[in-house]
Amino acid sequence: MKLGIVGLPNVGKSTLFNAITNAGAQSANYPFCTIEPNVGVVAVPDKRLDKLAEMYHPEKYTPATIEFVDIAGLVRGASKGEGLGNQFLANIREVDAIVHVVRCFEDDDIIHVDGNVDPARDIETINLELILSDMEVLDRRLDKTRKMLKADKKYQTECEFFERVRAELDAGHTARSVECTEEEAELLATVSLLTNKLVIYAANMSDADFKGGVENNPYFAVVEKLAKQENAGVLPICAEVEAEISGMEPEEKQMFLEDMGLSESGLDRLIRECYTLLGLISYLTAGPQEVRAWTIKEGTKAPQAAGKIHTDFERGFIRAEVVAYDDLMACGTMAAAKEKGLVRSEGKEYVMKDGDVVLFRFNV
Repeated sequence: MKLGIVGLPNVGKSTLFNAITNAGAQSANYPFCTIEPNVGVVAVPDKRLDKLAEMYHPEKYTPATIEFVDIAGLVRGASKGEGLGNQFLANIREVDAIVHVVRCFEDDDIIHVDGNVDPARDIETINLELILSDMEVLDRRLDKTRKMLKADKKYQTECEFFERVRAELDAGHTARSVECTEEEAELLATVSLLTNKLVIYAANMSDADFKGGVENNPYFAVVEKLAKQENAGVLPICAEVEAEISGMEPEEKQMFLEDMGLSESGLDRLIRECYTLLGLISYLTAGPQEVRAWTIKEGTKAPQAAGKIHTDFERGFIRAEVVAYDDLMACGTMAAAKEKGLVRSEGKEYVMKDGDVVLFRFNV
């Protein structure tokens, strides 16, 4: 999974990126300090995997990973090539979802590119540039559909739907805010629209505001309302706090979080929000050689899940031997789980569940 971290210059996105990836992206008080997209790969925390490692003492421990891409700050006119606009749009097109960092803090020492803090305006600025880019993409698709419609009336519904999406874009609305049937959503996914990508708004607050409770930050309420209107996620976060804990040892970090009344870091909350928003789950494989987490879409069937490991596993799929993680932990060993009849033999129609511990049988 690849997530793009975007935002206006000086909203704290590179500070957040540095904190969650420890990748050392340059962070400075001026626009465009992130000239090239920085990439950091982060392990997805999963306590289930830790417990399986304690059980099997494997040679390899392989968690699922998320790739974060810190994309250069955007300014007005990006869709026309202003600033680093063309590069920004090209980079954002490659990600699975967007983490849009929005400034929700006052600080006279940190210049705001538009002179003052206004989350609604900042969100609108970036959305507008993405919408303008999407209009060009959708217009090309509409031209093609209209030509096909002249030859075949079966394209009438498709044409009408794209015209409706175009009208919404023209009104300043994102593609993800357009109400769609399941069939229309599938059709919309065939067009590479930036504003159809899933978004999590990361409301970046000051240390004091974050500790004082997000409900006391008026800017957060604005971001929360806008996110709800366009079917986006929202996450209160403090990049300064994340930067502070990023270099701590696990025990020290846990004590720090507890002192703040938090059970997990912003990174953990962000990953969980991303999984929920994208409809992702993890299944687990375990043995003396390796314990590993595999990320799949919710609703994935066993053969396709096996294909994540290797295409041969999907091609020659015979069955999946499955035990629920909680059942395995309760029994203590795989042998004990088998004795109690908790290890099931599942076929090609089995839909994988989060936390399934699986051994795939295949033959090619």
